[in-house]
Amino acid sequence: MLVLRRKIGETVMIGNDIQIQILGIEGDQIKLGFLAPKDIQILRQELYQGIVAENMAAKEQTSQLQQEQILNLLKNFKV
Repeated sequence: MLVLRRKIGETVMIGNDIQIQILGIEGDQIKLGFLAPKDIQILRQELYQGIVAENMAAKEQTSQLQQEQILNLLKNFKV
């Protein structure tokens, strides 16, 4: 992990396209500003983890439904 110290108004670059600027410090919180291309999604970690969990649950549910559908088709299949 890279650890940096920055002052208000200073910027960190990620690659050539992403800028993160320190906008302010309010108590124990730091306000950050992000400038990135529109095709790059920026999410808080807790939202990202929620999306990943929902996608995994949907994948499991879909997989189970497909297995049930295949078994039902095989049961109905007559030679």
